[in-house]
Order: sequence, then structure tokens, then C-alpha cells
Amino acid sequence: MWYHRLSHLQSRLQDLLKGGVIYPALPQPNFKSLLPLAVHWHHTVSKSLTCAWQQHEDHFELKYANTVMRFDYVWLRDHCRSASCYNSKTHQRSLDTASVDLCIKPKNIRLDETTLFFTWPDGHVTKYDLNCYEGQKQKILWNAEIYQQAQVPYVDCQSFLETNEGLKKFLQNFLLYGIAFVENVPPTQEHTEKLAERISLIRETIYGRMWYFTSDFSRGDTAYTKLALDRHTDTTYFQEPCGIQVFHCLKHEGTGGRTLLVDGFYAAEQVLQKAPEEFELLSKVPLKHEYIEDVGECHNHMIGVGPVLNIYPWNKELYLI
Repeated sequence: MWYHRLSHLQSRLQDLLKGGVIYPALPQPNFKSLLPLAVHWHHTVSKSLTCAWQQHEDHFELKYANTVMRFDYVWLRDHCRSASCYNSKTHQRSLDTASVDLCIKPKNIRLDETTLFFTWPDGHVTKYDLNCYEGQKQKILWNAEIYQQAQVPYVDCQSFLETNEGLKKFLQNFLLYGIAFVENVPPTQEHTEKLAERISLIRETIYGRMWYFTSDFSRGDTAYTKLALDRHTDTTYFQEPCGIQVFHCLKHEGTGGRTLLVDGFYAAEQVLQKAPEEFELLSKVPLKHEYIEDVGECHNHMIGVGPVLNIYPWNKELYLI
């Protein structure tokens, strides 16, 4: 039965990917409705942000930057970054997790401006800086209208390669929108590779690290034909699909060849708002994704298994399609 529902969802998802309706902004959560009326909060002000915290029997609850966060005491003790618990040079834990009492509770909690201090029964003090939670921007979901109105600037190639400011501007665009553009790049594979290495390591695949393709059907893939490619997600057949892809049109003759870009996270949010049960289905039912190639000397059969929508189990955040 779920197969037929998925087939139905596929057509609905494609309609949503065309991008039509702009969904309204979600209301801010009502924190009072999340907590029992008997709870008493400790309030303080951190610069422009209000901070409130509550010590419970088995966890610590913090309301900061319009977010309610709950931390297990064992987690707070285990993630201590003091010199005796953490090696800041290797970024590895020195504390033996097994030595932490599973029933541990702080003897005292206090807030000094933007730092939380936990004093444990043995006298050890753990501190957490609240500033690390400030200024974190979430991804902007977009359709064609939203992205066009945003007027996201391109980054010049020379600035991108030679200045931290150019790289920063590119990364900001990429992290906010999931896409970013560099202009004035010389049309060679070597310059494309140089740009890619400025962002991250280049992953080895069945196609190689960097590859050039055109409509000559040298590989068993529709991308190597003159057929139009509609909305799709690449490398779903990998055990770990690619996180970043770099495309550079080196030469164009004739007509066609337009680039179609879609924010899959926007489409997924539409499904979540309009059909939450179907969103849950897409995030729980594993499917087999295959790539079969038998052209010339290329013989590949790759299989990746997983749901269409991948979400973190602890906060239901979508991280991969």
C-alpha cells in the first residue's frame, strides 16, 4: 500500500517543486504552553537577548534566542571543555565518559553575563558560553519568486580565490540558500577544479574527481544525451550522496541547455505543512536507489538504500533528500 502512496506522492512532490505558493511564516512557539504552570524560571538579560533557565530533577532547561533547549546532566558533564576534560589541541575528549555518574546533578548553577557555570558534586566546574548560540542563521527556503526578490549577489572569481571576504560571501550565500554563483571564471576544467578546492576536498567517484561531459553518450547516463533533464537529485545511489556539486558550462553552441534549480527543502516544507502524514511516510520508508551503466568500458551497478527525506531523529530537522 505504501508503494502506491509513494507513487501518488511523487506526482504531488513534482507539482510542489514547480514552486507556486509561498507558505506563511510560522508563528513563534509559545514557551508557556510547553511547560507546566508550576515551573519557576531564573531570568537574566544577555546583551540584547533574554535568557531564562530552570533546573529540573533529571535535566537542565534553557530558554535563549527564542529557543527552548533541554540538556541531560550527564551530557553537560561529559561535554565539559575544561583543560582536565578536553584536549583543545587535538579537539578530543580526555574525560572517561564511563566515569560519569549516570545520576549526576549539579550542586550549583549560576550565570555570569553570557556564561553558564555548573558546579558538580566533586567541585569540578563546567562552563558554557551562550554567545555560541547567537547569530546562527537558518537556511532560507525559496521558490523562483523568493529567490529573484532576494537578489543574491554573485561573487567574482578573483575575489573568491584571493580574498577571505570573497570566500565568506560565497559561503554565506551557499549556507543560506543552498546554491551560490561565482562569475568571470575562465572556461577550463583546471580553473573549475581550482575553485572547487577552495571550498572543500574533491571526492573520488565512478566518474573521477573532476570530469567533462557533453551529449556524446560516452557514459550510460541521460546527462550525456541531448534529452532534457527535469527536476532530480543526483547521486542518490551512493551510500552517502554528494553534499556539494560544482557545475561550470565551458562551451555552449546552439539552443537549449538551460539550468533548472529547485529548492527541495522548500518543497519538503510544503509537504510537511500540507500533508504531515505523507511527510512522515517519505522520511521513514527506505527505498532502493540504483545506477546501472553498461556502456563501452564503463560497467557499474551502484545501490543506495534510504528514505526520500532524511531527518535527524532528535529534532526532526531535514538534512538530506
